[in-house]
Amino acid sequence: MVRTTSVHPSVAERLARLAPDQREAATAPPGPVLCVAPAGSGKTTTLVARVSWLVDGGADPGSVCVVAFNKRAAEELTVRLDAALAPLGVSGGSVRVRTFHALGREMLLDAGISVDPLIDRDELVRELFPEAGAADRGRLDLAFSRLKLDLRVTADDVARDPSPGPIARAYIAYERAVRESGGVDFDDLVVRALGRLRDDPALLDRWRARTARLLVDEAQDLDRTQLELALVLAAPANDIFLVGDDDQSIYGWRLADVRRVLGLAASLPGLRRVDLETNYRCPRPVVERAVRLVEHNRERFAKRILAGPKATGRIVLAPDAADDIVRVRRAMATWPDDASSRAVLARTKRELLVAAVAALDLGLPFRAPDLALAIEDPRLDALLDDPGLGAGAPLLPALGALRERVVVEDVATGPADADEPSRADLVTALLGWAVPHAGLAGLRSAIDGRRDQLRDLRRDDAPLSLATAHGTKGLEWDHVLVLADGFPGRRSVSDAAEPERALEEERRLAYVAWTRARRSLTLLFDPAAPSPFLREGFDDEELGVAARVAA
Repeated sequence: MVRTTSVHPSVAERLARLAPDQREAATAPPGPVLCVAPAGSGKTTTLVARVSWLVDGGADPGSVCVVAFNKRAAEELTVRLDAALAPLGVSGGSVRVRTFHALGREMLLDAGISVDPLIDRDELVRELFPEAGAADRGRLDLAFSRLKLDLRVTADDVARDPSPGPIARAYIAYERAVRESGGVDFDDLVVRALGRLRDDPALLDRWRARTARLLVDEAQDLDRTQLELALVLAAPANDIFLVGDDDQSIYGWRLADVRRVLGLAASLPGLRRVDLETNYRCPRPVVERAVRLVEHNRERFAKRILAGPKATGRIVLAPDAADDIVRVRRAMATWPDDASSRAVLARTKRELLVAAVAALDLGLPFRAPDLALAIEDPRLDALLDDPGLGAGAPLLPALGALRERVVVEDVATGPADADEPSRADLVTALLGWAVPHAGLAGLRSAIDGRRDQLRDLRRDDAPLSLATAHGTKGLEWDHVLVLADGFPGRRSVSDAAEPERALEEERRLAYVAWTRARRSLTLLFDPAAPSPFLREGFDDEELGVAARVAA
């Protein structure tokens, strides 16, 4: 970029701290730029430097807009940008930092369109279709978003079909209810904003001025409508800076498609690509094995990913054929007794339950805000009050009989919610907990004690996090334990319309999980059947030697 003014000392110092590839991205000339930023490569640091460079070079802060992937990322970026721009005399909040949904909401309000009430889709679907379990609601949610965001089909369009199927009928009913409420749902914020921009030239001019320098984070996770909104705002100058990593595209179930970021050059003629090449977060062995894994994917940019010069730490292969709780507890016990941060990562919430039990057994405080444990389930108390467990009845046989009965009842009525364990699952848990206890009173006392322990150990400030791999984007810990047997998700691949592409996304998900580690990565697996991803990241000899040593 040719500058007509000297660089402010604070900006010069910020740029001097960057690596050459980061500096090249931060100071790229006007026009479309794609910054390919692998895990741990300092993309947020580069993004902040880019905005500082633009504003110091004369860009009006009010014309700069940064679009973040979620609210948490937007809040973090706002704090960092405000601090970076303060030495330039720019007041906090001058640069617009929004999610796509927040940006769409602002545009609709500017157009005089009400966005209240904002409909909670799941709540409305529960109300309209009370017989639908969580899995059914999830399918409807994806179908509705696909119709709105990918296919751009309205309920009126669907209603013209003389023989609509069940999904179509549900969509018509849902959209009618949203319309009658006078509000919008989350998807409407973006798709309606895009429609208004195309229909209202004055609105489009205003927002192109407010987003003349547009920066988009996590570009690999954009759905079709979000990308189109960004391109409409950026045109015709196309002064757009997109940051993303094709190897971290893991939200296909949210309508992201890695092919969008791979094909950006077709939508943005003259697109300049700048690669960040160094992972400064992870130990060298983690970088090397994670890259070896993800390089099995065909749908990816050819790129070089290196470990940072100060990258120290290790990978631990942990083959263990024991019971899940036992082996997770053993792996967690190997962590150093210090103040370091640590995490257990799994493919699904169900797989995380054993980690929560292991943490309780070890007395380790943990945080898992979205994880519901069986012992917290209020239905347990109702089951314990069952007359069949009355005084004097042998506890284990009585619980066995109760389980047989609730299995039949659950088959007849279906579980209350597929997100929750069935009542039969809860009785099975009771059977396991009951073994050391002679009677019902002892079991009740043990459950009360465990609940008290859970209240003490489950804390938002705990150094141990339990999370699914999907929930870890942007996060990192000193020590990471990955329950490797869950990758790839078998049903995610077998039920997919394109199994090969689904397998590649699962591989990217494993890559994301592995690259959260700053000091050590432990991969826990069954030595009799290592995950195919482990066999891609490691030689069979390495896995076999580890298995023989463990035995």
